[in-house]
Order: sequence, then structure tokens, then C-alpha cells
Amino acid sequence: MIRFNLNGKTVEYNGDINRSLLEYLRNDLHLTAAKDGCSGQGVCGACSVEVNGSIKMACRIKMSDLSEAIIYTLEGLPNNFREILAHHFATKGAVQCGFCSPGMIMRARGLWLSNPKATRSDIIRAIAPNLCRCTGYVKIIDAIQHAFAELNGQALPKNNTGARIGERYPKYQAKETALGQRPFVDDMFVDGMLYGALKFSDHPRAKVLKIDTSKALSVQGVVKVITATDIPGERYIGLIFQDWPVMVALGEVTRYIGDVIAGVVATSEDIARHAASLIEVEYEVLEPVTDIHQAIKPDSPQVHPDRSNVLETCTIRFGEVDKAFAEAAYVSSDIYETQRIEHAFLETEAALALPNGDGIKVFSQGQGVYVDRKQVAKILNLPESKVNVVQVQNGGGFGGKEDLTVQGHAALMSYITQMPVKVHLTRDESIRMHPKRHPVWMKMSLACNSEGKFTALKLEAIGDTGAYASVGTKVMERVVGHATGGYTVPAVDISAKTVYTNNIPCGAMRGFGVPQVTFAIESCIDDLCRQGGFDRWQIRYDNALEESAKTATGQELHGVGLKKTLIAVKEQFKSAKYAGIACGLKNTGVGNGMVDDSEVIIKVISPTRVEIHHGWTEMGQGVHTMAIQTLHHETGIEPSCIEVIVDTDAEIPTGMTTSSRATALVANALINAARPLREDLKTAKLEKLVGRVYRGKFVCDWTCKPGAKTDKPVIHFAYGYATQVAILNEQGKLSKIIAAHDAGKIMNQMLFEGQIEGAVHMGMGYALTEDLPMENGFPVSFKFKDIGIIRANQMPEIEVIGIEEPDPIGPFGAKGIGEIGMVPTAAAIANALWTFDGIKRTRLPMMRNKSE
Repeated sequence: MIRFNLNGKTVEYNGDINRSLLEYLRNDLHLTAAKDGCSGQGVCGACSVEVNGSIKMACRIKMSDLSEAIIYTLEGLPNNFREILAHHFATKGAVQCGFCSPGMIMRARGLWLSNPKATRSDIIRAIAPNLCRCTGYVKIIDAIQHAFAELNGQALPKNNTGARIGERYPKYQAKETALGQRPFVDDMFVDGMLYGALKFSDHPRAKVLKIDTSKALSVQGVVKVITATDIPGERYIGLIFQDWPVMVALGEVTRYIGDVIAGVVATSEDIARHAASLIEVEYEVLEPVTDIHQAIKPDSPQVHPDRSNVLETCTIRFGEVDKAFAEAAYVSSDIYETQRIEHAFLETEAALALPNGDGIKVFSQGQGVYVDRKQVAKILNLPESKVNVVQVQNGGGFGGKEDLTVQGHAALMSYITQMPVKVHLTRDESIRMHPKRHPVWMKMSLACNSEGKFTALKLEAIGDTGAYASVGTKVMERVVGHATGGYTVPAVDISAKTVYTNNIPCGAMRGFGVPQVTFAIESCIDDLCRQGGFDRWQIRYDNALEESAKTATGQELHGVGLKKTLIAVKEQFKSAKYAGIACGLKNTGVGNGMVDDSEVIIKVISPTRVEIHHGWTEMGQGVHTMAIQTLHHETGIEPSCIEVIVDTDAEIPTGMTTSSRATALVANALINAARPLREDLKTAKLEKLVGRVYRGKFVCDWTCKPGAKTDKPVIHFAYGYATQVAILNEQGKLSKIIAAHDAGKIMNQMLFEGQIEGAVHMGMGYALTEDLPMENGFPVSFKFKDIGIIRANQMPEIEVIGIEEPDPIGPFGAKGIGEIGMVPTAAAIANALWTFDGIKRTRLPMMRNKSE
């Protein structure tokens, strides 16, 4: 027996002494403020707790080490400390997805105990063991600094927390999230709940000859082993192409190491995982297709037997390209390569499914509940009305939770056993299973005349979409549509191939193909400047898109603030000794001929409660907050009265929360719904409107694909624009990044800054340190630390400059900001490094030491 003190109470433990403290806290006591982000690797810090006065990672502490220990979790800290920290985390914008927040507050607790007069530098050092994927750390540091000031008795200026559009209103449920009180899916427990675990393929390409589940079934506590033959409905799913099997059947060929062979349902997660490891699979191992250049050759083995390895080729050609190159004063040509990277959201995939009458209910952390519902219904052979999907705010998405992962398996297991089942991926399994950012090979040539005006561009691009399509064709279409960057180029010949391999699939990730091609064109521009002696700022300004200019797709643009962003950074760029500059644009909305739409429902429940129902996923970007601010702005209803609910029972189908479109679409729909409510409030108080329901909708159905034969193509309903500058010190280390972004209308200044700061942080990692290299269809490493995420003590200063050039369609003139934030970052850093040492970079990452 081990005796210790936990949150002020004596605890006696008689279980497995080799269990981790984190597992005991979460699974036995349901103290879930400490999060599981790295599955015992001791890398992310989300599970930080106080042990004997020091902050430790609970995932690395065995129960055997706790005899007579004094332990505090966030739940047990003094109320005054908790409330003050949570207040400042909310009001300073330190909470985005919030998965890291409890661990960060615990780090602050450790610093407070040792150094209550800590400086900003002290805070940065203290939180460095903990990762945040959302914020860029800036606002976390701000929050801790202000909280310490209040704890030390300093008088602080009152925060402006108005909720009208443009004000710095705190994120919805930020305090509860910071304190770990708002549950993520893996924090949820229900009576009688079982646990699922998955058996993945041992090979990227192999024929399944035999599946022996007998040993797994003999394990005590195993309830059911499920294989492909148990699936009652359709086995193949997918967001665009139905090419991804929920489980691989006997006799079929696996296509990547994340393919699922079987699933085990058991009374505990440990038992389920152990039993899954005992499933024996006999294979005929085949040579995997892993190189995109080999994959496109006619004699390459086909990843999918019924289709070519070239899933799609997207092409745009206009103008006299050959003539322009022949007459050009200067031409920059090179081959650029960008890497595969992991989303590295701190919350790994999890889903909880429960029997629901003759249907199923799923708690999902995916990026589109209605798309989840459609796919789960297909798997279970149920009408969609029998599948209820409830959106649980997730711990980071960045596009990586668009594809169905464990939601389908949890639903299948629950439906078959008629019991509640939760499936949760470890960090290794998450890396193995979900799609990544596309590595793209690009051969680009850019021509200009003697005055530095761009005259033509050629691009041949190949993107590795891996084993399954996901949204790869749409990513490569963005490569095509954004190939000319933020500039006017009168003649183009652009082509991009989406290619199947036996690598881990690639799909949506922040920027969606645009950071890749922006890196290439911005490098070409600096090359032209060196050849022709052009000023690097001036050439961009002279060629920049402006009102009524056209993109590479031929779309005429309106509400273009790109030149204003260039002007905003000019002085600092010009005065820096070593600096790089890059511009970018990024679409808002999926467009490309697909419909962008949103429906909302406003329900007046009581004089003090109004519900907003919509279909969008809150994953840190603040869409729920935007919804609340929009309704408040339009009607005056107090934000404290407003609750946001995302549940498919509302029957307001919405697509994926992606491409910076959620805020634009939900706000436009809410403006529509709020008009009659506003009119009613002119003659009646809210208490007289109880029971009233107001519906609104916004639809954009007028876009077309790049290359469509039309005189006035519209590919996307809106675009965001940006210029970023990377400044290096005398040692060649990043000292500052300036990010000037045209947001149309900044709907929430604090959340706008936080999105850009976080995107710049991600863009820095993309430029310098992040990579997920693969060999023979396997990642070289499954270790979270090897992904290369930049920590707080490695961050430079970030200055965010907001530009407001209203968009004619966006709500209040707003444009998307979630993705454009990282589009120019890698390019700006590459150009800064070139200025520093004279070496042109053509590959990402740029092999800087992670310690720099």
C-alpha cells in the first residue's frame, strides 16, 4: 500500500505500482485537469502537477514513487490563485483550444512558489517545458505576468471586455477551459463505459492473408473483437473520394501503416490495448510505393487497383507564356521542396459513442459534425436521423481532424455491443493514423522585365497525398490557384498533380497548400532582385494585387489591402540589416465550385438564456465567440445570457470547419437571423419573446474550379492578404517577426492577435525545425520531441499589425485570418537567411538547430 496526500487529503493506493500518476488521476479519480498530450513521453507538459513543491509531469511519475508525497493538481490549488490565473488567461487571450492551459497554470504555480517577483524572462523559462500549438506563447506569458502583478497587490488597469464587433471580448468558456473544468472528449466518463483499441497494419503495403483473434478473445475483460466482416454498412468512406476503408478485410491489400485491421472492446483501455497487441495477422508483404516521382510513372505499382496513382491534375494556362520568357530581362528558375509535417495538436483523437434508442450518439472532436454523421450513418447502415453527433470543443485541429478517424470505430463498437464505448489514440497512434501536411515538389520559373514587373510564371508541382485522397485534390488546387502569390502575373502555365503513395495520407493543414507555393514564388522574387538589382520591398509593392486586379485563376478581386500591409512594414524592413520579406494571400471558403453555406438557429429559452445553434467546430479559433459577439452586436442581448450548441439534432447541415470560413459564414447567417429578432426587441423585452425561434442562412453557390471556362471566374468569395518581415540579429538568429494582416474587419482584436501569433509560431516551425520524414512507408521517428515544435524560450518578438480593408461579402467586411497567418512566414525567414549568409534555401525545413 502506498500512502500520500492529494489536494489536502490522505489517499491510500493498493493498485499497480507501475501505473503512472496521470493514469491514476484521470481514470480512477476523474481528476482531468491534467491532460494526456504525449502518452507518457514527458514532452508536452499538459499533465503538469505539483509534487513536493515542484512541478512534475504526471505521465512520467510511477505510483511507486509517491510514498508520503504531497501532491496538488490544478483542482486542488488555492481558490484565489486559481481564480486570478484563470481570469487573466481569459482576459489576455491566453486560451485558444485550451488543452495546454491547465499545465501552463501549474507551471505558473511552480514559479510563484519559487519566485513571486518573476520577470517576463523568468516566466518564459518557467513555461518552456510545456508546449502550446495555438498561441505562440505570447498571450500565455502576458497572462501570467499580469496575474503575478495582481497577486503581488499591484493595481491593474481595468480590461476593456466589451462584446461588440471589434472589441477584445474574452473567448467563450475561457475560464472554465483554463481550469480544466470544460471537458474534452477523453475527459468524459459514463456509467458502464467500455474502451476500444485498434489493431493497425504492420506494413504499409501487404495483402492480409489471415487474421487470428483467438488470443485477444481469451483475455479476461475483452467483450468483443471486431473485424471488417462485422461492419453492417459501407466500409469505404472519405470526404471527397470514398477510398478509405474503416477496416481492411481479409484478402485485401493495406495501403499504409494506419490502416485498421481489427478493433477490441474491453472493460479497460489497458486490457483493450493488450488484447489488440495479441491479434496475429499473416501478410504477403509487398513493396510499398513511397516516392512521388516513381509513383507517377506508368510502370509503378498502383496504390489503388482501380485507379491511377495520379488522382488529379489541375492546370491553368493563359497569356503568351513562351514569348514572355523569351523576352524577359531576368528569369529565376529552381526546384523547391517542402516537407511533410505533423499537426501536433495537443489533444490526440478520441470519440465516445453511446446507444441511443435504435440509433447511436457520438461525442466528436472532429471538424464537422454533419460530415461525421453522414459517414457514421453509412458505416452503420442507418438513416442519418438515427445518428446524433454532438460537437465537443477540441484541443486543436488545424485541419488534421477533418477526416474521420476514431469516431467511426467508436460508433461501430458501441452499436455492435450496445454499450457506451470510448476510443482514444495514443500519441504514436495519432501520428500513425491521421493525415499530415502535403510535401510538395515544385519546379518554378518567374520572369520579369527590366523594370522588375513580373511577366510570366511557370509551375510544375507534385503533391504526395499518401494512401488516401482525403482533401488532397483541393490542397493541390490551392497550390495552383495561389501560385502567383500576392501579385499580378499576366501569363501563366501552372500544373499540379495529386499523387497516391503508400505513405501516411496528407490532407488539410493550416494554409492548405498555400505556404508551400508561397515559399517558392517569394524565393524567386528575391532571386530576381539579386539578378536585376531591384529593391526587395519596391518590387513587391509594384507588382502587388490591388483593387480589381486578378489572381492566377482570373478572379477579379475587391477589398484588397495587400499594399497597405506592405506600407505597414516598410520602415522596419528597410532599417534592418538582415531581414526577409514575403507577401501572401489566402482564400476564405472552400469555393472551387463547392457550396459554402451556414444555417443558424436562435432560440429564446428564458429571459436570461438564449441559445445559438450552428454547425461549426470550436477548436481554438474562437468561432463560438464570434457568434456571440455578432448576436450581441446585432441585438444588444447580453453575452452572458448566450449559450452556443453544436449538435446534429438541430438539423442545420454544415460542412467542414476549414479554410477560414466558419466565422465568415456563421456571422453572415446570424446577421440574417438576428434581423427579425432585433425588430421584435424594439417592441418587446426578451422575457416576452421566450419560446421564439429565429432562423438564418447564408449561401455562397457562385464559385467555380480553377481553369473553368468562364469570362468572370470566381474561385472563392473572399481572400485575406498579408506581408511578413523576419529580422535576424548579428548572429543570424531570428529576433523579430512583423506580421501585417488585412483582416477586412477585425472582429475581436485580442483573438485576431492570438491567431496571428500562433500562426507565426507554426510558420516558424515549418520554416526551421518541423519535419516528419518517412522511410519505406514508416515515420523515421514516432517521438513527439522529434517533430521539432518550437518552445517559448525559442520564440522571437512578434509584432502584429492589423489592417482593415473591408471585404464586400464578409460579415461587417471581415475576411479569414486563421490560415493566412502562416502563409508568408517560411518564405520571409528563408529570404532573411539568404540575406544573412548569401545561401539560397530551396528545401524546408532549413535545418536550423532546434536549440537556436
